[in-house]
Amino acid sequence: MAPHAMPEAPASLTGKDLKIGIVHTRWNKEVVQALVTGTIERLQSLGVTKDNIIVQQIAGSWELPIATKKLIHAGRVQQGNSQNLLSGLDPLSSPDAPSTPVTTQKRGEFDAIISIGVLVKGSTQHFEYIAGAATDGLMRVSLDENVPVVFGVLTCNNEEQARSRAGLVEGGLENHGPSWAESAVELANLSGKWSKGEFN
Repeated sequence: MAPHAMPEAPASLTGKDLKIGIVHTRWNKEVVQALVTGTIERLQSLGVTKDNIIVQQIAGSWELPIATKKLIHAGRVQQGNSQNLLSGLDPLSSPDAPSTPVTTQKRGEFDAIISIGVLVKGSTQHFEYIAGAATDGLMRVSLDENVPVVFGVLTCNNEEQARSRAGLVEGGLENHGPSWAESAVELANLSGKWSKGEFN
């Protein structure tokens, strides 16, 4: 394994019948978009259908915890409502994109959420405050809501590090998005088993 290479996912990993949410930020657009694209492509290669990948865009990483929590709640509201409350949220798009009819979307709760953002350290303490709040907030949402939340926030010293971790630098690191997708699918499947008292 090369230095910093992502761990290999189990060969049997499948996202069939899973519903995955992705919340991503607008800041550092080039890097974030590469990460989101890598995440979506890997989710689909694992069997998660296009209609079951809901992508939403927000301003920045500070807002990721509340946005993640609200998306989880939206799935729960949808589960008990005869009308598809998420039908206006176009799968694989941000809110500003034209909506399309949703025909095969899995109703109800999300099996996992992937929260994606990029923070680049500057010359003030702003980076530390935002990074700490996003980290603690997303962990709290996952534990409080009992839903797997994958931490897809890059916290880098400079833009070059961020671009490398998004697969945008030749000879650099792998795009972290596919690894986040694998983590979401793996934990969603395990959580489903554990909730039934199953271990195999």
